Amino acid sequence: MTTVLFTCAGQRVDIVGAFRRAGATTVAADANPLAPALYHADRHVLVPRIDDPEYVSTLRRIVDEHDVQLIVPLTDLDQSILARGREELGALVLLPDGETVERLGDKYLAHVLFEERGILSPPTWLPADVPADASFPLLVKARQGFGSRHIYRAADRPQLDFFLAYTPVDSIVQVQLGGEEFSVDVFCDLDGRCLNAIPRTMIESKGGESIKGMTIRDEALIEFACDVAEKLRLVGPANIQCFREADGRHLVTDINPRFGGGFPLPLAAGGRYPELALALARGERPEPRLGDFREGIVMTRFFSDLSLTENGDGTLKPFVRTE
Repeated sequence: MTTVLFTCAGQRVDIVGAFRRAGATTVAADANPLAPALYHADRHVLVPRIDDPEYVSTLRRIVDEHDVQLIVPLTDLDQSILARGREELGALVLLPDGETVERLGDKYLAHVLFEERGILSPPTWLPADVPADASFPLLVKARQGFGSRHIYRAADRPQLDFFLAYTPVDSIVQVQLGGEEFSVDVFCDLDGRCLNAIPRTMIESKGGESIKGMTIRDEALIEFACDVAEKLRLVGPANIQCFREADGRHLVTDINPRFGGGFPLPLAAGGRYPELALALARGERPEPRLGDFREGIVMTRFFSDLSLTENGDGTLKPFVRTE
């Protein structure tokens, strides 16, 4: 069986569980002993925070101890560290090259990258470079980060100046698009070939994460997402967020090179992305399966919980009710 290490496991019980059902031995790692995903894996380990100088060497020890073949990051937090440290880690890291990961994590550098690769994206500026004749409304967005934090809509120049002074983080300014928003969950092989692309609508999101959506069979979106993924030479999973404007153009606003918050939807639609990841870890070269998914699958997410109790050695374990 292929052993998979999930870093920054957090709340991603859905992903850990999907890999277990796909036949993987799962090892979940997190700095927080209360991270729920730890207790849904076959094994779990506590690790230092990502800013600890021993973070990568700790992961390498886990790789050796558990014979890990595949490392899958579950948040944006340590992607750059893993991509840059892949040689030291000793297992396949399911990420693009380090430069691409870092540029996608910086919304301004991502915009520049998109332009360099011929990918349409909304006009985007650093605060000091917003042209005097820019058309409003404009969005003030955190230059780095996730979860749709620190986003403000400016209707005019005074509001723009106010929000730029108000926001506590380094920001960009971007044209607000007026078309319909979509997400496309893609999966690419180690050569950057797009193996599948599953578009979904954005029915409702909370904190920047999709909680309701539906898969759609839209050939234009599938073709567009595949083109974007291959131009960027993405590796493994990625979530491409884009808008379709009235003239039919598609513009990319964000790309997360990981399994997205809406992961349960392409999984339910038959994307089989965990199986593809495990195949890559085994050295296989799966053939593209574009369009191989079910349309019209609707996802609605909900809260769940996990009760823990002391394990007798200072650790925690799931609490099993006997009544």
